[in-house]
Amino acid sequence: MKLEALLSSCDEGDCPTLYRTDRGTLVVQGEWITDHGREIPEHETMVEIPVELIRKAVRDGLV
Repeated sequence: MKLEALLSSCDEGDCPTLYRTDRGTLVVQGEWITDHGREIPEHETMVEIPVELIRKAVRDGLV
């Protein structure tokens, strides 16, 4: 899978980031959370990203 960075909340590369894949999907990089209280499959995880990252993606026409 190839990832294209769409936008990030910082310039360092280790911050919440939104990516577009060559498969027509989105990938998010964010804080891995474990205290969500949800049952999810073992092959999945949940990450936390700032709401402003999604707002900016919509404003910029990226999604």
